[in-house]
Amino acid sequence: MTSTAPGARARARIEVTAAIKDEARRQLAADGAAKLSLRAVAREIGMVSSALYRYFPSRDELLTALIIDAYDSLGEAAERAHDAVAGEPPLRRWSVVCEAVREWALAHPHEYALIFGSPVPGYTAPETTVPAASRVGLLLIGILRDAYQGPGLARPPLPAELRPEADRMTADLAPDLPPETVTALVAAWAQLFGLIGFELFGQFNRVVGDRERFFRHAVAQLAHGVGLVYPQQGRAKKST
Repeated sequence: MTSTAPGARARARIEVTAAIKDEARRQLAADGAAKLSLRAVAREIGMVSSALYRYFPSRDELLTALIIDAYDSLGEAAERAHDAVAGEPPLRRWSVVCEAVREWALAHPHEYALIFGSPVPGYTAPETTVPAASRVGLLLIGILRDAYQGPGLARPPLPAELRPEADRMTADLAPDLPPETVTALVAAWAQLFGLIGFELFGQFNRVVGDRERFFRHAVAQLAHGVGLVYPQQGRAKKST
């Protein structure tokens, strides 16, 4: 019995943690992240606040756990979609990943709002969220890296005044890619999530009707912008 007790306690902790998160997500959907309350979560799942604090000592720690879960769920969805077309050309893989991100967002609007919506007053995401938050970006970088090393990439234009910033971003994000490509990718990454946010948060109402076709067209334009569509215009040369 002694040897099984720790395992039983661990399972119980996992179950209680899951229940806390589930109730917190329900509150996010109903009231938004700014109104998330540990006391309210504890009350709804039948715990006293002091017991819940043993799992999440503060609202911020609970928010951080929810944010990491959301980023990981999004990353897993994008990675699964990519794995299904891993042997196909980079342009196809780019489109599939972008569409998977949109599909996840439409299926999880409140979690999308948590990670890409308005900042939560008084909360600053810690560094522990970075690995999960980076999963989609790293997937897109990998697609461009494969294109660069294989069929090639068109080199997007880069204004001279932006060169120092482009060099800095490249050193931080993808030193093995041209600065022109990295700069275009950062812009495309922002535009991708902006497109999805506009759809989810209502800015496309009475503007875009066939949103799926519109999104696919926009994603193709983003691919063009990062150099995936027209590699015949000249492969970006690798620096030595």
